[in-house]
Amino acid sequence: MKRSLIYIIGIVLYCVSTLRVQATTFADSTAVYNKAMADSAYAASDYATAIHIYEQLLATHGESAAIYYNLGGAYYKTDDIARSILNYERALLMAPSNGDIKFNLELARSKAVDKNVIVSELFFVRWYRGFAAIMSADSWSRVAILCFIILISCLVLFIFNKKRKTKKIIFIFALLSLLSCVLANVIASNQTAKLLHRESAIIMEPSVTVRSTPSVNGTELFILHEGKKVTIKDDSMKAWKEIEIEDGNIGWLPAESIERI
Repeated sequence: MKRSLIYIIGIVLYCVSTLRVQATTFADSTAVYNKAMADSAYAASDYATAIHIYEQLLATHGESAAIYYNLGGAYYKTDDIARSILNYERALLMAPSNGDIKFNLELARSKAVDKNVIVSELFFVRWYRGFAAIMSADSWSRVAILCFIILISCLVLFIFNKKRKTKKIIFIFALLSLLSCVLANVIASNQTAKLLHRESAIIMEPSVTVRSTPSVNGTELFILHEGKKVTIKDDSMKAWKEIEIEDGNIGWLPAESIERI
C-alpha cells in the first residue's frame, strides 16, 4: 500500500513539473513570437503596430534594453522625438556601453529644440564616468565577485608560501584585487542606484514654462521643449516637480509635463 501511494505521488509530482516546464516554455515562445511580430511590423514600416507590441511586452515581461531601443527607433520614425529620447535613455540606463544606443540617442537629441549644454567636468570625474559606462551594473557586480575570489586566493597563497620574493608578488596581486573589488563594487552600487532611484526625466509637452514656485501664478523663469532631459530635485509634491537643467537653472513645472526615465 505504501509503495503504491509513493508511486502515485511520484507520478503526480512528475506531471506537475512537466506542466510547469511546458507553461514556461509556452510563455517564453509567446514572448519571442510577440517580439518577432513587433520587429516584423517595424521592418514593414508599420510603426504604430510595432509600438503597440513593444509597449505590451514591456508591460507584461518587464524592462529590456533591446525592447526600449527598438521602441525608441519606432517612435523616432513617427517623429515623436520626446518618446524616442525617453526610450533611448531608458535603454542606455540598462546598457550603458552600447554604442548603437548612444548613437541613436544623439541622433534623436539633434532633432530636439533644446540642445544639451556641455558642462565642463574635472578630468578624473570625466574619466570615472567613461570608465563606469563600459559595463552594466550586473557586469560590474560579477567583476567585483571575481576580484574578491582572486583576493582570497592570494591571501591563502601568501600564508602558505615560504619564499619572500614570491610573497611580495602575491601581496601586490592581492592589493590590486582589493582595489579592483572596491572600485567595481562602488560602480555597481552607483549604477544600481540610478536604476532604482531614477531622478532624471524627459519633457513630454511641446513646451512648458518653468516657474519660481509650484504654482501657475509663480514667476516665469524659462521655457523648455519636448525631449529636454531634466533632473528632478524635489519629488515631494504630486502635481509639481522641482527640476534642474545642466547649466544649474532650477524651477518648478507641472508633473504631467515630464516622464521619469
